[in-house]
Amino acid sequence: MENASRPVAAARRPYLIVNPHSGGGKAIRFRIAEAARDLGAQVFLIDSSQHQDLATVARRAVDNGADLLGVAGGDGTQALVAEVAAQSGLPFLVIPAGTRNHFAMDLGLDRKDPSAALEALTDGIEVCVDLGFAGDRAFVNNVSFGAYAALVQDSAYREDKIGTMMRILPEFLAHHEGPDLVVRTGPLTVDRPDAVLVSNNPYQADDPAGLGKRARLDSGLLGVLAARAETPAETGARLRSGQPHGLTHLATRDDVTVHADVPVVPVGLDGEAVTLPTPVRCRISPRTLRVRVPRHRPAAQQTAAQHAGRPGGWGAIRRVASTVGRGAHGRR
Repeated sequence: MENASRPVAAARRPYLIVNPHSGGGKAIRFRIAEAARDLGAQVFLIDSSQHQDLATVARRAVDNGADLLGVAGGDGTQALVAEVAAQSGLPFLVIPAGTRNHFAMDLGLDRKDPSAALEALTDGIEVCVDLGFAGDRAFVNNVSFGAYAALVQDSAYREDKIGTMMRILPEFLAHHEGPDLVVRTGPLTVDRPDAVLVSNNPYQADDPAGLGKRARLDSGLLGVLAARAETPAETGARLRSGQPHGLTHLATRDDVTVHADVPVVPVGLDGEAVTLPTPVRCRISPRTLRVRVPRHRPAAQQTAAQHAGRPGGWGAIRRVASTVGRGAHGRR
């Protein structure tokens, strides 16, 4: 990631929210809570046995004088607290203690050793990144609709993204029973896509489903991808008439609004299954979030190389759509 950075003083009253069970217990294995306390942080441990409003917990910490908010957990939890940090003008610390932590990957953090991110409390630099919003919900990675949102709703998705994708997508695309979607941004309208992904800064074009990476986090652009499963006849008709193929890919500074023929839609928000009222207006807030990262961290390019040539992502959606299209009939 090439975001500009600046040196900062050590946090005096950091507040860290820790999910001890996220990522199969990574926070426990790496003793994140203990290490954070040793560095002077106040720690709040999430209790998975009861509902806890983490945004309220974070706001209470700000009211009590916290000068930094941090999260050790997955991307969904990161987004909840990141929004409070942005609203409060406080720096935000990312501890990659979740399953995949794509936001941490794009920040160049070491996802294999989440405790390394704690160095930012005493020897850190600060980068300002964009924050995405879907309705009134913030997201640090992406918000997805249609086929991809259906994947996130499946309980097996968190542990096996590609396997769940290949299991669910063929049936979803062949027997589409979800709401009809319409995507509008600027002068562009995409009618009835099967899968839609709106990202906080664009992903690589060949892997936008969250398995790849973003070159920047401060471009002020939303990435938009929309795909529709087509029969060969539909594809041929489009090509003969000069219309675009069933895959739409763009980056835009405009808001992106997803309309549906139902009042609420299932959505994947940073990998978390939620429902949102329609229409869903997605926007980007440029350089809103101050992120505190260690001065010394793995280069983002190294992480990108680990993902190069990896199967799956949007390419898998396109391959499945092509397979379904060859056998599809009477769609909608």
